[in-house]
Amino acid sequence: MQKRLFRFGSIVMAAGLFLSACGGGNSEQSNETSKPAEKEDPGVVNLYTGRHYDTDDQLYKTFTEQTGIKVNVIKGEEDELIERLAREGEATQGDLFFAADAGRLHWAKEKGIFQAVESEVLDKNIPETLRDKDNEWYAMTKRARVIVYAKDRVNPEDLSTYEDLTSDKWKGKVLIRSSENVYNQSLLASFLELNGEEAAKEWAQGIVANMARDPKGGDTDQLKAVVAGEGDVAVMNTYYVGRLQNSTNPEEVKLAEQVGVFFPNQETTGTHINISGIGVTKHAKNKENAIKFMEFLSSEEAQKLFAEGNNEYPANPNVEASELLKSWGDFKEQDIHLNILGERNANAVKIFNEVGWK
Repeated sequence: MQKRLFRFGSIVMAAGLFLSACGGGNSEQSNETSKPAEKEDPGVVNLYTGRHYDTDDQLYKTFTEQTGIKVNVIKGEEDELIERLAREGEATQGDLFFAADAGRLHWAKEKGIFQAVESEVLDKNIPETLRDKDNEWYAMTKRARVIVYAKDRVNPEDLSTYEDLTSDKWKGKVLIRSSENVYNQSLLASFLELNGEEAAKEWAQGIVANMARDPKGGDTDQLKAVVAGEGDVAVMNTYYVGRLQNSTNPEEVKLAEQVGVFFPNQETTGTHINISGIGVTKHAKNKENAIKFMEFLSSEEAQKLFAEGNNEYPANPNVEASELLKSWGDFKEQDIHLNILGERNANAVKIFNEVGWK
């Protein structure tokens, strides 16, 4: 009897050892293997931007939905953000800087704000003339600087070029912003590149002589002054006309309906364009996510939203402009690399000062 009990006990012990070896007897190990694998946190990207548009907010949300990467947004005046990034240096939490005007992006580059980016996606989506020659910034949207005219007082057949605005027929009829405005600085910088310094200075002098009033206000204010009869023509960016025309405010729509849009220099050097562009900061802590975000903004999906929602021309040539912008017609653009606008900025400011453009 004792021998049979011993043999039975030995069998039980052997079975227990076998189950333990297979893992069935180790409850701690079994619980570990049954736990679901933890998902890797995709992280964040910190964006400093001078743009304040609902369309942009929607794009940030879509990017997060698609990638899981949270977009933290710091909004402010662009020149102040450039100074902030320069001041913060290596301690900055900013990964990206997004701003309007190639000249302003050039200032940021000169202050060491950006770093070069290598991305086949960006190089494919954004034409060479619309990105920094060292790949430190890339355009995401375009705007044309056009002539806006009063429909009830101006025959568009009388319009032709930027240069023609200096002729006697426009004496006291031209409205335009201050020389301190970077859009005007970039416009004159383009003339320096295309026409030379003497011709650029003559143009600036001629515009000053034909101004309907001393420069004041923004682009929208120039349009309002045309409608009010203070002048007959204004030089301004297409974005502002589109914003009024698509406004939910009937009074703003009424303003836009009273003016026409004319693309100058179609038989010569083309209409001046400028951009909103973005780059990765020199001390970005989330560089990989920052590049992913830039690639997303350059995609056809995002570019369509820029075009439809914010009255801007897409930088990606595979994407069409909105129906409103297309209604103004196709146009020939200036054939220059936008780096030029920043490189010639100082000379443009010098000319403005010399001719007394306030």
